[in-house]
Amino acid sequence: MSRLKTIFMFSGQGSQYYQMGRPLYDGNAVFRYWMDRLDACGRREAGASAIGLIYDPKRTRADTFERTPLSGVAIFMVEYALTMALEAEGLRADLTLGASLGTYAAAAVAGAIAPEAALIAILQQSEVVRRHCPPGGMLAIVAEPTLFDLPELCSRSELAALNFSGHFAVAGLEHNLVAIESFLSAKGVIHQRVPVSHAFHSQWIDAAHAPLLRDFEGLPLAPLRIPLVCCAQARTFHSIPDGFFWSVIRRPIEFQRTVAELVREGPFRYVDAGPSGTLAGFLRYLLPAGSPAQVQRVLAPFGSEIRNFEAAIVV
Repeated sequence: MSRLKTIFMFSGQGSQYYQMGRPLYDGNAVFRYWMDRLDACGRREAGASAIGLIYDPKRTRADTFERTPLSGVAIFMVEYALTMALEAEGLRADLTLGASLGTYAAAAVAGAIAPEAALIAILQQSEVVRRHCPPGGMLAIVAEPTLFDLPELCSRSELAALNFSGHFAVAGLEHNLVAIESFLSAKGVIHQRVPVSHAFHSQWIDAAHAPLLRDFEGLPLAPLRIPLVCCAQARTFHSIPDGFFWSVIRRPIEFQRTVAELVREGPFRYVDAGPSGTLAGFLRYLLPAGSPAQVQRVLAPFGSEIRNFEAAIVV
């Protein structure tokens, strides 16, 4: 039987938590090397340590990891360091898949951008959005996406993500999200704030378009070593086009449609390299019954990282 092609998946904001990857940081030399190397880059650029934030001894996994200028950097560092640790054990991706901010890690692992350059781009993106865009946020909703058609939602927000038939996200300004939360609570609909400070994947970040395009034009991009699957466009790229990284944060996350396209190509081995295993969880609702596809998560807020890591490297 031929080996299934492997897709490394990278999630974005909302997947972070304190102590993420700590067992690997303590026990895996490759993971620790890349975390320390990227943290040094972040300290030079931002004057603060993401490692100091992630592994703050006063914080536990149960504490809420709110949006900070370093949260995106922290997610990227953990995702890239984990991938390098997996590769050192012989597990390599045939494709990468990025959702929102996770596309930076997907592009770096696919060879399109050096990890330090990706980290700096994340910091620049955070600062540009902070300067130019109004405060807002995103709300994950456990319900059929048709709920968005109700005026209480569609008049106050934009559809920001379609993850599977029972899970979507909206983006909007703070006062509108408060009203939506009140409406959903009254209806008994499960929902949760995504820890972001702006309404990504919506019109409310359009003010950052021009300055971000100037920053993106300066990115030192190289040819892709392996294909990159982008959830903003539900397609596979073999080269990075102009405007790619803007579309990643502006267009809705189309994870459901992206997976449907991959299923048509055949079964894959999906390895979730995100901090929370979020995308692996979504796949449970998207893969056809009886599919020979394999799904593995490595990191999770509930522990078991070392055992999951060891299981993942068994090819």
